[in-house]
Amino acid sequence: MNVLWVFAHPEPRSLSGALRDDGLRTLRELGHDVRESDLYAMKWNPVVDAADFGAEAGDDRLIVGATSARAHANGELSPDIVAEQEKLDWADALVVQFPLWWYGLPAILKGWFDRVFVKGFGYGVRGEDGRTSRYGEGRLAGKRAMVVLTAGAREPAMGPRGVNGALDEVLWPLQHGTLFYAGMSVLPPVPVYGADRVPDEQFAEARQRLRERLRTLETTEPIPFRTQNGGDYDDDLVLRPEHAPGATGLGVHVKPAT
Repeated sequence: MNVLWVFAHPEPRSLSGALRDDGLRTLRELGHDVRESDLYAMKWNPVVDAADFGAEAGDDRLIVGATSARAHANGELSPDIVAEQEKLDWADALVVQFPLWWYGLPAILKGWFDRVFVKGFGYGVRGEDGRTSRYGEGRLAGKRAMVVLTAGAREPAMGPRGVNGALDEVLWPLQHGTLFYAGMSVLPPVPVYGADRVPDEQFAEARQRLRERLRTLETTEPIPFRTQNGGDYDDDLVLRPEHAPGATGLGVHVKPAT
């Protein structure tokens, strides 16, 4: 497989950096081709502005979606954005690695998605039937994605009754609202809890879990999110009453195990 590893941590000597290095080495040993975007090392610009869109930006009021779509179609996106899109086009799988900060992504990584997943590339794509291709369909459909993250909280505190909220819900905006929205198949994440106080034996366990997941990158079953256009939703994109009857919340958008 061709694997793109996007890494967002400011310290390469961190626990995250050590896991990244071992993960890249594991992928290469398994025969995969690997490219990396180390956002801090690249000094990635996370800020969307008119300069992203070249001649299409002009002097008019900036409407990001429409302007980015035209710039993408006309080949006028800034070179740094194009370079990342070319990596994504090349990749069969995307690994996104980051420390969980304030319930979300580091700003530099959020800005990578903001600038790279422009309209016409990450969203705003229509199928032959005229319907918007998203939530399981889209330009990035057929690719796999996996999150690797470190969190300061211990595992019980990010469980179903933990004060920090369940990890699958904390990651919902990224896994469902970004990766799956753009069409990618999302594998269960690889978390490392209590990351600021990991003893050697726990690091060895985390490294082994990551290695095992990378060995099965092609075969691990993705999270069974319901596709938008697969028949589970009505014309208002509301889940039909026969699915998860009476239930609400994020979990209703994941198919139950069979």
